[in-house]
Amino acid sequence: QAHLVQSGGGLVQTGGSLRLSCAASERTFASFGMGWFRQAPGKEREFVAAIGGTTYYADSMEGRATVSRDNAKNTVYLQMNSLKPEDTAVYYCAATQYCTGYTCYLRLAEYDYWGQGTQVTVSS
Repeated sequence: QAHLVQSGGGLVQTGGSLRLSCAASERTFASFGMGWFRQAPGKEREFVAAIGGTTYYADSMEGRATVSRDNAKNTVYLQMNSLKPEDTAVYYCAATQYCTGYTCYLRLAEYDYWGQGTQVTVSS
């Protein structure tokens, strides 16, 4: 069973950058698809980005986010630039064993394991 531990996040001004990290304990991490989601207060959890055989991004993050992974470190990253106040949310990483294709990665139910979440706050 994979255990995901997140780090990064914090408070940043509009236009700033942050990098989130998600480290997995599972030795078969390289075979997992990894997603990033976020949840703002009073809103549903929404897809941000994912990496499997390729990378996928939500329209709201296209051009501002980069998802990458280092399989030697069992870690996936989410680099976010040009941050806006509406990016303020708790960000979660998640792992899926069987997803293929963009529509699969969008669905929360496809993910088997979740990180603990990390707060990102963008001040105006």
